[in-house]
Amino acid sequence: MSDLLEHPVVTAPAVTAEVAGNRLTLVESGTERLKLLLRLIDGATRSVRLLFYMMDADAVGEAVRDALVRAATRGCAVTVILDGFGSDIPSDFFDPLKQAGGSSCLFNPRIGVRYLLRNHQKLVVIDDREAITGGANLTVDYMSDQSPDRWRDLWLHVEGPAVRAAARYYDALHGWTVRTGPKLRELRRLLHRHSQRKGALQWQYTGPVRRGHPWTFGVARDLAAASSLDMIAAYFSPPFAMLRRLRRLGRRGQVRIITAARSDNNATIGAARHTYRGLLRHGVRMFEYQPEKLHTKLLVMDDVVHIGSANFDFRSLYLNLEMMLRVEDAGFAAQLRDYFERQLAEAQEITPELHRQRANWWLKLKWALSNFLVTAVDYTVTRRLNFGPER
Repeated sequence: MSDLLEHPVVTAPAVTAEVAGNRLTLVESGTERLKLLLRLIDGATRSVRLLFYMMDADAVGEAVRDALVRAATRGCAVTVILDGFGSDIPSDFFDPLKQAGGSSCLFNPRIGVRYLLRNHQKLVVIDDREAITGGANLTVDYMSDQSPDRWRDLWLHVEGPAVRAAARYYDALHGWTVRTGPKLRELRRLLHRHSQRKGALQWQYTGPVRRGHPWTFGVARDLAAASSLDMIAAYFSPPFAMLRRLRRLGRRGQVRIITAARSDNNATIGAARHTYRGLLRHGVRMFEYQPEKLHTKLLVMDDVVHIGSANFDFRSLYLNLEMMLRVEDAGFAAQLRDYFERQLAEAQEITPELHRQRANWWLKLKWALSNFLVTAVDYTVTRRLNFGPER
């Protein structure tokens, strides 16, 4: 365990800002993410709320569970929500937490009529005063800079009054999750009711709603008003309507998008490459991040930042439960553009010429099939099909 907390790789200056009475701090290093989480849990005095898509029974999972047990033993109200499909832990993993007075539950267990619905959100709330959100899951590969299979990802640490709204959302979602026979209609209402539309900081959610997806519509409005976009999208295969908005912005302003060159699911790389041709023709610049597997989800549009759990693909935009924090602040956006430039320095630009050179008929067919599969099926399924795009 001690090895996980040593030698963080990321040494760049901290990205931090004060926005509307809240302190925002970007956490780039996996090792620093784990240190932060354990410190916050061990410092909790009243409550710990934890929501993740993926948690493993590895060294990280055990360390986090043990910290939760310590918090419950101190008298804190401790609750855990994990996605029933994304998390693969033994059924007795949280028994020590339950014995200490805490609780855990699974969102949408693997068998049921809502099989395709995933809760992809990541949220930690401590005492209603500090929160963590972002893309990184609770496994060694996300939470240790020493893992050879580590992911490049982000967390955002939020301190201040904005945390209370996230706590209210968590409590509503927890109530829906633990009820017998919860209805999708109630979930849709919950997502709408807790999505914010005013203020410098807005928690926005999306999921299997029939119309008016809160975050999806919000990001579409921001794209329509923006003059520039810098995006990091680990999984990038948006539907036609979003591609059209990106092309429009590419014609009138600057659009730069970093996608993954490496992944544990090569179908997602092929799905992204399937979209390149149309975007490149309209002035969008495409890049692929080279050093390690990419899992970051970040959009910077003029003075607006979106950061959280959502990929820029059909599942995140219209089906999965996702959460994003929208921050409107010129200073914070400027710092995130600097962060983007650092990632850009480690990415390869995919020029129209390079894309034409490698887009033979066989690869184009594989990319199209990959795009269909990650849209219509599920990443967990496509990961097993070995749709690796040749380079």
